[in-house]
Amino acid sequence: MDTPVDTVISRLRALDATLHPRDGVAVFNRVYLAVTEAVDRYVDTGRFADAHAAITLDVRFAQRYLAAVQAVADERRPPACWRPLFQFRRHPGVRPLQFALAGINAHIGHDLALAVVDTCRTLGCAPVDLEDEFDMVGDLLLSLEERIRDDLMPGPDLFRIADPLTHLLGSWSLERARDAAWTAARALWALGELPDVADEFTERLDTAVGFAGRMLLTPLAEPGCR
Repeated sequence: MDTPVDTVISRLRALDATLHPRDGVAVFNRVYLAVTEAVDRYVDTGRFADAHAAITLDVRFAQRYLAAVQAVADERRPPACWRPLFQFRRHPGVRPLQFALAGINAHIGHDLALAVVDTCRTLGCAPVDLEDEFDMVGDLLLSLEERIRDDLMPGPDLFRIADPLTHLLGSWSLERARDAAWTAARALWALGELPDVADEFTERLDTAVGFAGRMLLTPLAEPGCR
């Protein structure tokens, strides 16, 4: 019997089938599909102490990304955190690893905090009750980051761009982004009785994450160019 995570996986696979392999959104989508499949395996093997909470968090998390994709398909503006990836998705000077990490930046830096709050409202709990599930998903992402970098980092024949790429990507950390997302989720939850302040906080978070994404997508020299 299919679970809500299986449904998300099906939607990610269907999206992948519609995108050109070199499309920047396709690059991130493949990475996110691998992460979601890994979460599904964790659920199936009983790795989560509270599988229902983990599934709910994973689905609410995915819905944020899929909503951004749908907004662009409908010619609406996605959240600011996602705009750089959609704007630069076909830029020839942006490398695949940049696309992958810009998507991760948007999804972790902005969507994850909001997904925690969404999940708490759905389950009637507080963020502290989801900390174990949050940490396990975060640890899974961290374990995949090195593989993502190895798979997408330019090879020795591209050393002319490797140095600036290494410098650019060294300024961003998935672990720091994950820790910031947890702090943001707790802050948003604490602001539950101050909706105007919570909305302003969310808008500022969206803008800041979008700015970081724009920096991650700084076009680099094409191979063979000086």
